[in-house]
Amino acid sequence: MLIGLDSNCAIYFVENHSRRPKVAAWLADARAAGDQLAISELARAECLVGPYRTGDQKTEADFGSFFKSPYVTRHPITTDVCEQAARLRARFNFKLPDAMNLAAAAVHGCDRYLTNDARLSRCTSITVEVLS
Repeated sequence: MLIGLDSNCAIYFVENHSRRPKVAAWLADARAAGDQLAISELARAECLVGPYRTGDQKTEADFGSFFKSPYVTRHPITTDVCEQAARLRARFNFKLPDAMNLAAAAVHGCDRYLTNDARLSRCTSITVEVLS
């Protein structure tokens, strides 16, 4: 199974956030099941804002390792992704980055999308799983 990952989940995992144990357990279960993770290039950029802003080279390197790991695929933002994002934004009034990340997961064939944002569960283009 291919699972799209929202930037908030990647941030919690890599930056050792208080929600890291929950994300780490979820990711471990996914890997044990043979699932592959995917993250859009936009979500990758969102993850790097904090380390770039603060000059935190260790966290920047940690994200680099995460994104290069063999179980994480990066999805480009294509014309089809942009069009699907516009549809999602129009229908659900999602913020554009959220719509883009959801659209990237759907267009690139993800079976599910993992997020901490319950508002995104209204999306009908892909199954959205919200960390509780």
